[in-house]
Amino acid sequence: MNFCSNCGSPVIVRVPDGDFVPRHVCDACGTIHYRNPKIVVGCVPIWEDRILICKRGIEPRLGFWTICGGFMENGETLEEGAAREAREEAQVDVEIGSLLVVANIRHAEQVHVFFRARMRTPEFGVTHESLDVKLVTESEIPWSDIAFPSTEFALRHFLADRRAGVEAHHIGEMHRRFG
Repeated sequence: MNFCSNCGSPVIVRVPDGDFVPRHVCDACGTIHYRNPKIVVGCVPIWEDRILICKRGIEPRLGFWTICGGFMENGETLEEGAAREAREEAQVDVEIGSLLVVANIRHAEQVHVFFRARMRTPEFGVTHESLDVKLVTESEIPWSDIAFPSTEFALRHFLADRRAGVEAHHIGEMHRRFG
């Protein structure tokens, strides 16, 4: 950041009074520009015993498989965002269920939150964000072509919980980067 989004003056990086982290500060108007993690929301949509997965039609990780998810919008809840992302990426109408995963991704300055979800109908389709969308069984998941560590984390915990007959929530930190 070079200029203040509030007044247009140049900003400097310094630790504001009473803070402990260097921030972009505008000395002209006093605005402190905070950089906070972005929230990614999504879900694992299920129809009967199969999981809906999407082949990414956009970067990053174009052509790799993922579950429905994306950046949360202002004015929506986590659950609303997860349902919206399912519509945007796979044209699927879902009922959001219990919390599945919270994944901390420090290197990307993101937090990913995934829910279990039930598809209301078996209808789904490709969108401008997906090259392919399909329902798969556990044995058909393309593990070597999964787009993100948080996707793999969510899918593995979803499957383990389903086998155990529980709906636990899981928290983890993703250290590795793909690509």
